[in-house]
Amino acid sequence: MDGLSQYWEQGDAISRAVALMLLAMSVLSWVLILWKGWTLRRARLDLARAVPAFWATPDLAAGRELLQRLDGEGLLLPLLDAGLAEAAPQTLAASARHESQLTRRLRDALHQVLNQLGSGQVVLATVGATAPFVGLFGTVWGIYHALLSISSAGQASIDKIAGPVGEALIMTAAGLAVAIPAVLAYNLFGKRVGACEAELEGFAHDLRELLEPR
Repeated sequence: MDGLSQYWEQGDAISRAVALMLLAMSVLSWVLILWKGWTLRRARLDLARAVPAFWATPDLAAGRELLQRLDGEGLLLPLLDAGLAEAAPQTLAASARHESQLTRRLRDALHQVLNQLGSGQVVLATVGATAPFVGLFGTVWGIYHALLSISSAGQASIDKIAGPVGEALIMTAAGLAVAIPAVLAYNLFGKRVGACEAELEGFAHDLRELLEPR
């Protein structure tokens, strides 16, 4: 903390902007990590409970009522509603065969649900990819100004160089400290989203088979 406070006191506007940017990226990524960790955990539990329970109901009305209770994240109910919907009359969608209409509605609903599940992933990937370079830029800028200060003082010794340069190097460590949790969370959440996606695709396929006219 002493190094960070000295870096802040000795830094100029750009150095402080870099430090604030890393702080903002860290706060944003941790908020997303906690939020997505909670929502994906709920999503997986909802899918594990709701899908078998839905297929155990006697009819679609009972199944829809059950999903309203168990589908807390709203992943399955949009698929069922899309399958039960009807295209507006006198439109291109209504002119297609019923099987094609059903496939298109389920596909669109599935894409919306998957976009909902994957929200925040781009931010985590961006933080993980850019934070080390932001920290490195802060280090280079800090070292540059430290060397300018030493040059203007007219004294160059290892004692005078080690302190300012070491404080500037803290920004590289800060960039890595911001990036590593974001990258790990991105990979972990990507695996969980993929598992949920497989469950949802299977549900949509089975729902299509159920709703197709015999």
